[in-house]
Amino acid sequence: MSEGSVSVKIADTAEQSENRVKVVFIGGLGRSGTTLLERLLGQLPGVVPLGEITHLWERDLVGNEMCACGATFSHCEFWQRIGQRAFGSWEQVDVERLNALKATVDRTRHIPALAAKRLAPAQHQLVTEYAEYFEKIYTAAAKDTRAQVVVDSSKHASLAYCLRWSPKIDLRVLHVVRDSRGVAYSWTKKVARPESPTGDQMTRYSPAKAAMLWNAQNAAFSLLARRGVPVRRVRYERIIQRPRKVIASLGRFCGLDLTEPDYNFIGDGWADLGPSHSAAGNPMRFTVGRIPIYPDEAWTEDLPDGTRRMVSTLTRPLLGRYGYLDEEEAPVDEPVLEEVIARD
Repeated sequence: MSEGSVSVKIADTAEQSENRVKVVFIGGLGRSGTTLLERLLGQLPGVVPLGEITHLWERDLVGNEMCACGATFSHCEFWQRIGQRAFGSWEQVDVERLNALKATVDRTRHIPALAAKRLAPAQHQLVTEYAEYFEKIYTAAAKDTRAQVVVDSSKHASLAYCLRWSPKIDLRVLHVVRDSRGVAYSWTKKVARPESPTGDQMTRYSPAKAAMLWNAQNAAFSLLARRGVPVRRVRYERIIQRPRKVIASLGRFCGLDLTEPDYNFIGDGWADLGPSHSAAGNPMRFTVGRIPIYPDEAWTEDLPDGTRRMVSTLTRPLLGRYGYLDEEEAPVDEPVLEEVIARD
């Protein structure tokens, strides 16, 4: 396709909108510490954490699951206000249309197209229509709470690529990485979903599947940074080791003007967490009060040697890039995105 009027550049729309809602998108593969990071950021003045909004539509709007505050979605005063402000009411949201848009644009396999500098008009219309559902929630939440920053911990790279095309979103991304072997081990665990009325469990993946997803998500966020979106990579292990310093640095990345006392909820190996209205995510979102902050290194003893070698081999290029391999083990070349994108 030629670079004429038959395609739409991101600058043609995004730069025209003033007073965009500032969204900090936490990205990465699940079981990498993203919920912990959201909870810590959510304690900062001027921040409203919303949880994984990508799951709000099916789990909360349709499934009426439990908000982090303990009330079901339909009885949570916060989310009912957001629905009223964003859409007139939640009944006005066309979930079938939203799901159709998601299937069309918000899939990992669509990332190479979404990463382009230009989109065909028809595709641009679908992507921006899809992103508008999210933008309305972000804007409503920011106005309702008078927050400067909205945090969405949806994690999925494909959603972040869709959001970058919205003219009303000031997008910043926190790319969370964790050792792939620890992530793969965590995905094998059985974790109950207390918010589910049917008592089901969180999704589980085989170590091989988790390794391929780890590759795909992390490579995608690396490319996003080269497409002009502000991306800050943060290691899970670093968050655990020095949480106060990391959160202070990320607060500046989010554009917050904070002082040292604003971080007093973080101590040496602990953090005090208040209530939130996180819509979906890890069961940790229900925890209120003082929590310990310590590394989860069970995988170093419990992950079978053969499985560890397999995951290491599959993820070696990015493991080396992120500093998880000894210098003599680290590969020289960075993988190309198309080589590691998993077909979902």
